[in-house]
Amino acid sequence: MQQSNAYIITFSIILTVVLGLLLSGTSQVLGPLQRKAEELDTKKQILGAVIDSDQLKSMKPEEVLAFYETRISSKVVDMEGNEIDKDSDGNPIVAEKVNIGKNYKMAPENRQYPVFMFHAEGNEDNVESYVLPVYGAGLWDEIWGYVALETDLNTIGGVTFSHRGETPGLGARITNLAVQQRYQGKEIFDESGNLQSVSMQKGEGKDYSSDKHKVDGLSGATITANGVNNMLKNYLNHYNAYLEKQKSSKSSDMASLN
Repeated sequence: MQQSNAYIITFSIILTVVLGLLLSGTSQVLGPLQRKAEELDTKKQILGAVIDSDQLKSMKPEEVLAFYETRISSKVVDMEGNEIDKDSDGNPIVAEKVNIGKNYKMAPENRQYPVFMFHAEGNEDNVESYVLPVYGAGLWDEIWGYVALETDLNTIGGVTFSHRGETPGLGARITNLAVQQRYQGKEIFDESGNLQSVSMQKGEGKDYSSDKHKVDGLSGATITANGVNNMLKNYLNHYNAYLEKQKSSKSSDMASLN
């Protein structure tokens, strides 16, 4: 039986409203769960730069969060290395809530730069590593990660890398533990104290153990490797003022002890 135009229009409106309500309700229910999952994933990536991967894999979600709370403290700095605790509207800034992806779209001097300190349990003054977020572009989409610097603020203790759409088996290998371990023990400053960063080389299978600023590359994924190189160099440069201030502060503290 052919339906009237009025019936069809009314049915379409009712269906649209019902579907809209269902989608809205689903979003309300799943939204908090999604945010918690993202929070857990971010904290696991931060911890992954400073603790053994097997230890992290063995931890339940609630254990990860509890460990994070007892071993990580954080702050936010600007490109000049100054700590900032409020935004331009006077709202408090929390490092864990800074959206690195959104910040990446801003001019570097306008960004917020989180710093995560891995410290001895119960003693925030006893910092063992400084973890810095990095963000950039791979072959197909965004790439990002966390770089842990040892207390000399030069030697890399560990890294974690992630991506949104790199090619499986090629550029996506930046998430492989074996690839990330190549960065351990490398240095970001040269002997003169200038920022040099660490570069993934073209091709794969060479030994760069004697070079403090080079790691083996990714065969067939040169563009992704270049993206990682640019990401590290750019963001470490943005943190350079903060690192220099920390070094100066440590030197002053050592001098006062002598």
